[in-house]
Amino acid sequence: MKPTAPTTRTLWRHARLATLAGPTGWGLVDDGALLVDGETIAWVGRSADLPAGLAVDAEHDLGGALVTPGLIDCHTHLVYGGQRAAEFEQRLQGASYADIARAGGGIRSTVAATRAASEAELFASAARRARVLMAEGVTTLEVKSGYGLSLEHEARCLHVARRLGAELPLTVSTTCLAAHALAPEFEGRPDDYIDAVCSWLPQLQAQGLVDAVDAFCETIGFSAAQTERVFAAAQRCGLPVKLHAEQLSDQGGAALAARYGALSCDHLEHLSQAGVQAMAASGTVAALLPGAFYFLRETRLPPLQALRDAGVPLAVASDHNPGSSPGLSLLLMLSMACTLFRLTPEEALRGVTVNAARALGLADRGRLAAGQRADVAAWDLEHPNELAYWFGHNPCRRVLAGGLERTP
Repeated sequence: MKPTAPTTRTLWRHARLATLAGPTGWGLVDDGALLVDGETIAWVGRSADLPAGLAVDAEHDLGGALVTPGLIDCHTHLVYGGQRAAEFEQRLQGASYADIARAGGGIRSTVAATRAASEAELFASAARRARVLMAEGVTTLEVKSGYGLSLEHEARCLHVARRLGAELPLTVSTTCLAAHALAPEFEGRPDDYIDAVCSWLPQLQAQGLVDAVDAFCETIGFSAAQTERVFAAAQRCGLPVKLHAEQLSDQGGAALAARYGALSCDHLEHLSQAGVQAMAASGTVAALLPGAFYFLRETRLPPLQALRDAGVPLAVASDHNPGSSPGLSLLLMLSMACTLFRLTPEEALRGVTVNAARALGLADRGRLAAGQRADVAAWDLEHPNELAYWFGHNPCRRVLAGGLERTP
């Protein structure tokens, strides 16, 4: 089981801090120190400025390591059965993602494998994946359902996600993505399926399984009108929404999501200027998913400059899933966000800290500042721009999750 929260005051010294505390810039503090009180950061600054007569229970020397907030993966589909390597081959031979989905592959093939797996099997495989992400300094991640597509199986997947957060030194935010694909039992009856999804949300919420609600608004998913019905049901439950939006075509999903105050819209390769402005007005985060862009060999970039100009916060996530982004390295996503999407290294790091926290509705993490949760990663690096520079290499040295040190 997850260890209980510490009650000690611990001082971490001799580090180069990338606090990200301001609206821009790295917030670098050389020869910095962190005072952690239980689960919370109590003080951040230069070692030379530590309060006189400070009483602590333990003190650690970080040996000049670079220290950042713990990383946050704000978009994953971590709980599923099976894999889809054969579809990868099919795409290399010319089949499109949509072609495969229409032929009965894609999400539905994962649904069949997920339904066939036991809860123990789903937990074991998801925990293995989570530990790989954790090894690179991830301290918070989101897990979506969407591979069950029935009340029973969606609940089981969300319960597995909750278990990950209960049993691993990791914060897990759960999102119900039952409106991911049409369940096979509802073939030819998408509106009836949406009715079912809307009826499930209060039941899943009553079981304490849902933090947010998502949908796949796309030609091979659900229409904007069907998505809005899901959002309205979420709103009645008091649950925030987010959206897989404008990945393969422009369905106006981002503007719809913004009307419901969405936490984030994710993918966004086909986002229109109207969608950009709607997101800016609602404060919705743009979650960029370079792993899917790379794996599907997409060529249309999200409108990054328009998003920047409008002041839309940019998050970066792994989108780990078996069909379109089977990667398990958030650090690799930082590099891809820079090389494929032309983010700056600072934008990329903010995308997996400050803005990723915002995409999950979590205001208590993502920066190194007094009052923030003590989720911290230490790296064998000199400058934070190196996090996006190196790839195929894990420089994570130490991690604190809620003030407790864990194996990275």
